[in-house]
Amino acid sequence: MSTTTSQSAQADLASTKISDLNPSLFAKHRVISRDGTLRPFDPERIGRALAKALLAADGGEYLSAQNRDLASLLCRQVCEQLAGRRADGGSFMVEEIQDQVELVLMRASQHDAARRFVLYREQRRQARADSGMETSTTFTFPEIQVTHADGSTHSLDGARLERVVLEACTGLEGVGSEQILKDTVASLYDGVPVKEVGEALLLAARMRIEDEPDYTYVAARLLLDQLREEAYGQPLTQAELKERWVEYFTNYIRTGVEAELLSKDLLNFDLERIANACVLERDYKFQFLGLQTLRDRYFQHIDERRIELPQAFWMRVAMGLAASEVDREAVAISFYEQLSSLRFVSSTPTLFNSGCVSPQLSSCFLTSVQDDLGDIYKGMRDNALLSKFSGGLGNDWTPVRGLGSHIKGTNGKSQGVIPFLKVANDTAVAVNQGGRRKGAVCAYLETWHIDFEEFLDLRKNTGDDRRRTHDMNTAAWVPDMFMERVENDGDWMLFSPDEVSDLHDLYGDKFREAFERYEALAEAGKMKVAKKVKAKDLWRKLLSMLFETGHPWITFKDACNIRSPQQHCGVVHSSNLCTEITLNTSADEIAVCNLGSVNLAAHTTPDGIDKEKIEETIAVAVRMLDNVIDINLYTVPEARRSNMRHRPVGLGIMGFQDALAIQHIPYSSQEAVQFADESMEIVSYYAILGSSRLAKERGAYQSYQGSLWSKGVLPVDSVKMLKEQRNSDVLQTETSTMDWEIVRAHIAEHGIRNSNCLAIAPTATISNIAGVGQSIEPIYQNLYVKANMSGDFTVLNMHLVKELKQRGLWDRQMAEDLKYYDGSLQNIPRIPDDLKKLFECAFEVHPKWLIAAGSARQKWIDQSQSLNIYVSEPNGRKIEQIYMNAWKSGLKTTYYLRSLGATHVEKSTGKGGELNAVPTADQAAAPKVCSILDPDCEACQ
Repeated sequence: MSTTTSQSAQADLASTKISDLNPSLFAKHRVISRDGTLRPFDPERIGRALAKALLAADGGEYLSAQNRDLASLLCRQVCEQLAGRRADGGSFMVEEIQDQVELVLMRASQHDAARRFVLYREQRRQARADSGMETSTTFTFPEIQVTHADGSTHSLDGARLERVVLEACTGLEGVGSEQILKDTVASLYDGVPVKEVGEALLLAARMRIEDEPDYTYVAARLLLDQLREEAYGQPLTQAELKERWVEYFTNYIRTGVEAELLSKDLLNFDLERIANACVLERDYKFQFLGLQTLRDRYFQHIDERRIELPQAFWMRVAMGLAASEVDREAVAISFYEQLSSLRFVSSTPTLFNSGCVSPQLSSCFLTSVQDDLGDIYKGMRDNALLSKFSGGLGNDWTPVRGLGSHIKGTNGKSQGVIPFLKVANDTAVAVNQGGRRKGAVCAYLETWHIDFEEFLDLRKNTGDDRRRTHDMNTAAWVPDMFMERVENDGDWMLFSPDEVSDLHDLYGDKFREAFERYEALAEAGKMKVAKKVKAKDLWRKLLSMLFETGHPWITFKDACNIRSPQQHCGVVHSSNLCTEITLNTSADEIAVCNLGSVNLAAHTTPDGIDKEKIEETIAVAVRMLDNVIDINLYTVPEARRSNMRHRPVGLGIMGFQDALAIQHIPYSSQEAVQFADESMEIVSYYAILGSSRLAKERGAYQSYQGSLWSKGVLPVDSVKMLKEQRNSDVLQTETSTMDWEIVRAHIAEHGIRNSNCLAIAPTATISNIAGVGQSIEPIYQNLYVKANMSGDFTVLNMHLVKELKQRGLWDRQMAEDLKYYDGSLQNIPRIPDDLKKLFECAFEVHPKWLIAAGSARQKWIDQSQSLNIYVSEPNGRKIEQIYMNAWKSGLKTTYYLRSLGATHVEKSTGKGGELNAVPTADQAAAPKVCSILDPDCEACQ
């Protein structure tokens, strides 16, 4: 700039105040000069730099009033951005400030000024290099005193800091240890507590994840350094820990047992053999979100000091699950291999409690609340006891009589089910799963219950708060007959269960016959409590509440029961908290399910699923899940009775979107539906075969005789049963690609160990731990900020970044564009069309593809799947078509309906609407988004 600006212009700038910011606002901030010295943060210097760039671009003698105002505005933007990075004060490198100046010029469309500023920076860098003044590549630490926990102060140990950062960056491309050190030192100050030094390291790495996703591994390794010091009691590198691992591990087990955290059974293992089987290099598999989540919620601690390191955690879980095995060490090591390599991850309750003194390892509990005051409050007590140790709850409330029904004991009238649901809601809030996560329950009610209309309003923010449940989830248990009445614009009748008690246990033709009989009695005035409504009006109110409040979820009673392998000994009355479990419940049995998920991405290559690898994983996983049943702590006897009799497990999947990306398959494609079909067939095949092989070793489950399994009917065979019951086409195929006769023959000879084998859970937390996409979900956004109990985390689609790097398109500006456009690629012209298609975000995927893929999976699953529906621009017609399509496609259950919110990823600068990236001559127009399931839209045909 100085090379193109006249001396008079320079004098004009030097004598004129540009910035309108008071320097005292930045009293806690400093600038680190290139020679390492600190100087005050002066907004005026930034303002003059911007003014020089604008003046050089104009080529004039004096700065115009318009450019003077623009320089002042841009200066304010730069300062606000920088101050936001160091909210509590700190120091900035000169290069960091100049980067921000360059960025605001680009975003203000001052491209010539930005170009001249870049040239000026390069000229100055070259001049420093020519004169021998260029910064050394060896980082020099300033003299800073660090305050330790005991109050003593010592000089910052730069050598160790550098060693830790270098270790964290080893083996990763695109990351720089020197930049992390610079950013860390920039935020330190004299007398800084030692804890803040570690936090500064983490922040320095986390800030760069948006620019280079591998910094998430750097941040995880820096966090690991803190964990090593916390657990071992002194600073250790990873190499030093490896030398002392056996000592640490044996002490950890003994300390945990003495503190009454870990089970004494763990002392029965050969601890040295177990310790030597741990692979410490697997610590480096974690991304930052995963390791931080483990640290905050899963690792064992004494007085808030973590005593558990990652490989000790995996081994503790494995040992707990293998404690009753004959060759416990060998089995524990086989379990550990699957867990620590992230090929399979058990559900959260198992990870929390395996190997501990209170081994409640099951995920889901389903209950039916009976129509009796004592039983209602027993149900509340059961909820509390089951929730205490991290169980998720699904309550069937349909048997409870409705509002206005007669109470024989008091000769009064019932207040219905709603007041009791309020109590259940408050119980879930009060018992918050041991302080590790919120208590959670879902209430189910059938659509013929007289209180169903008021049930729909439970989550509203208006009305009588005594009849609202703001924390409880709700779900509608929908018979096929209701859907048929909706489709035919017929009437529907609401009853009180005390007058039609058998409807609760009926489905299919028997339900239809009984319902029509009661309907006729009501029409004749022979029912005390009954109400006729238009089925379509009730359906539309249901959908309206679903859109407005997110509840109730829609689940289908007949599909769940007709395809249930256990229909010979009970009825499925509800699903669970996350709508993937479909097990029988009764007054005597509380259904229990034990969950875990196969990491599909870890078994996928560009050519598809590695069958040999996934067979090995599933065989071990099914054994782990079956062991849970025998080891589990049962807080209520009905749960133990049910689990021991039927032994259901729920093996699911996660990382589905990652597996698609590995194969370059867009979610919105028939190829994705085909992969959903084939991959679930593989998982189902080996899970069912694995359970039958366990039956050969351990025996079939108690209630096996009479089940669909015993009749040779597998899950895929039951699709035909649903089609026959509905007397119409169910939009679900029955094709297969594997030799299922092998499985049928094995079951015929040996039976099967588990009444149910498959269920796809949401995997919200364990997928974070594994570093893959949740469950079967499309990616939410390619760049977004995820908030959970451990804090806020930047999540970047690594598959996308890999593709962009290979095509030479990944740079800082691309990261800024992703942030600006809320993680969407559709409006970034530099992105090729095939990548826009491959990496569509959840709200860009047409719901028909979600349902089609869900239907393809459902035919292989003996339970259900947590299937979210994403709608970017919902309206009543679209939503109605979506859920009618879900029913006709043979889905058993659906989960959340998610619509696009008004706010997304925070934008660092810009007024909105303009493109962040370096503009091209012809900017690509945003693709047209078709109406959802619109029959007039060609894309929907």
